[in-house]
Amino acid sequence: MDKEIFQAVGAAFIMGVGSIAPALAIGRMAAKALEAIGRNPEAAGKIQGPMIIAIAFAEAIAIYALVVALVIKFA
Repeated sequence: MDKEIFQAVGAAFIMGVGSIAPALAIGRMAAKALEAIGRNPEAAGKIQGPMIIAIAFAEAIAIYALVVALVIKFA
């Protein structure tokens, strides 16, 4: 088979697997933060900042998967 086919399948697989975990993590973090804010609305400011930072770190993993997929596809 062609090398390009394997590269495309590999890149698609990496993007699929590499974006499932961050999506689930971001959803869980947001749900727990909203639950905590619902229980204690005065602590919204203290919860929101760390939640946004944690979401950014989780999103970085998806960006790493994108970079790896692009390297596989075009290298």
